[in-house]
Amino acid sequence: MSKELGALETNIQNDAHPELHALRSHLQHILEDMSRYAPVIFKPPILDSSYDSAKESGQESVPGIRALRDAIKQDLEVLEKFLADPKSVSLPPLSTNAPYLIAVWHEVLLAPPPITAIWRTYNDNAPQGESHRRSAHKPPGIKNSRMLAEFREIDSYLTDSSEGSDDPDTPPTLAQTEFDNSLLSRGRALLSAAAQNPLPGTNVLPIVNLRLTRLDPAPENPKEHDPRIAQTIDTLRAMGIDVQLGERDANAIPQVAAPPPSRRLEPTLRINLDLSILIALVSDITHAPPPHSAAEADARYEPPPEYREWKKKRNGVLKGPDFDGSEEGIGKHARALATQALQEAKRGLIQEMHDRLCALVPQPVDASGRHACPPVEFWTTPDARDRFLRIVLSKIGGPAEQRRALALFPDHASPPLSIEEAEEAYWRGSRYPRGFLPLLPVRMFPATEPDAALEPPADADGCLLSPFFHHLACACRRVLALETIPDLREASGAGGDGEADGQGDTDGQGDADADVIPRAAVTRANPRLTAHTMQSVLWGAVRRWTTLTANKTSVKAILRETGSAGGSNEYGSGPTDGLEDASGMLAEKAALWVVDPRSLAEGRKRTVPTDRGRRVETVVIPA
Repeated sequence: MSKELGALETNIQNDAHPELHALRSHLQHILEDMSRYAPVIFKPPILDSSYDSAKESGQESVPGIRALRDAIKQDLEVLEKFLADPKSVSLPPLSTNAPYLIAVWHEVLLAPPPITAIWRTYNDNAPQGESHRRSAHKPPGIKNSRMLAEFREIDSYLTDSSEGSDDPDTPPTLAQTEFDNSLLSRGRALLSAAAQNPLPGTNVLPIVNLRLTRLDPAPENPKEHDPRIAQTIDTLRAMGIDVQLGERDANAIPQVAAPPPSRRLEPTLRINLDLSILIALVSDITHAPPPHSAAEADARYEPPPEYREWKKKRNGVLKGPDFDGSEEGIGKHARALATQALQEAKRGLIQEMHDRLCALVPQPVDASGRHACPPVEFWTTPDARDRFLRIVLSKIGGPAEQRRALALFPDHASPPLSIEEAEEAYWRGSRYPRGFLPLLPVRMFPATEPDAALEPPADADGCLLSPFFHHLACACRRVLALETIPDLREASGAGGDGEADGQGDTDGQGDADADVIPRAAVTRANPRLTAHTMQSVLWGAVRRWTTLTANKTSVKAILRETGSAGGSNEYGSGPTDGLEDASGMLAEKAALWVVDPRSLAEGRKRTVPTDRGRRVETVVIPA
């Protein structure tokens, strides 16, 4: 008998609130679909060879999808808890946000690709007293009952106004002088936000699409009807807003389209070098035999006692008598150099450049059994060259690093070097054979910045180019149009520690003191971007050449300026860009090529192998 009563109670409980049971089932199906959701993502053409690229590739692709998933889970848990309670049979239906969440998910599935964000909030710079933040992606949860309540409040102001006197001392009325309501105010805020957030790199304004899933201008229930609802919708459309009513048919949601062909990013035959990669190309870390273990890397750059003592005294002079002599900066820089050496052991910079460039145009095997590189050209800006030489030829660069720096720019040697002499000087002592990479001569752009009228070609090496090049160039010009300011960050004793681990100073000057090489001027638009970095990237963008850089921090900042951080953006290549190779992949030219940094390290290297196999101390302690 008890089993029968229990079954009866369960049936009654299941029959109660059928609409809530349907919503629960719908939310459960949505969570299952979200686990398989794979949106079409147009990523900017950035070839990332850095150590952290593999970890970042698994990050959430569409900003906001996780927040939506968490909101659905939370609403589902509340629903399940309510329906599991036997007392819920006698309770009124639970108020739930499920219809709104379901509508948002349907919009995600039906929105044309690419989806850049869900629930993103834009600043509309509204006047004081109005809302300053409006979401362009959140369908407003407005229904007839809410609008009718607002209209009744408006009517009450009109009644109060009509009953007022002509006494000049009567306080001002709240009655409207023209038709308005909260939905129209929201529409104006959305249009204002759109006007102040054009598509990055263009003057094109976003289209505001407002889907009112729960508002009906012609309801079946006459008590929910008011002609001002239809008037509001007509006014929104007259303002230029695309207003859609009702939920979309779930059956109209298309099946998940086949993913576009995989793309293979490749560099151009002309490579633009920024300051950070010039530093890396002469670094001892790049050319010396890599360490075989982490312990060997740590020992290689562990400063000896005499260097620590000199550095503490030096910092005390620079920072004053209150300096406590902390060795934190010394140890941090040594650890960063050891990390770079281990990264070089896993992925050699020059080896990677050789392999990627040789793959562009297959070349015959030379006498040594290697594939020769195609006719590649390397370019840089005058400012990058000048700052590079100041950094390396100061006390910062070691003897071999200084020799390689002058070999890259043989006209600045004294006396000037021939190309043959420069080749010998650059590869001398390197673990790579002479001519392994056709670096020399490094060519110079004719000016610090390209002419504003410079029009780049539409393709390179027979391969169509992504429109991202254009947006990148526009972002660079926009940032450079603002004035530059001095970098006011306090220079620590290890002035360039940030660049040693790829996270800070764009100069890559390693363990430099601020009085030796002053920090480069930064842009007012973004203090993480130096003027010379933006000039280098601009030259590459307008020429449609790949810019090779070891400064990932600047690349992230540049992506924020172009509006394409996070990968999901409309400026990546579409499925028709590029040329398909034999494997069915699309070959596309990379706008940026990011590698791990290699700082100047020869002067900080504690032991190095000699030609005779002995190991000698080579730590440089400046006078």
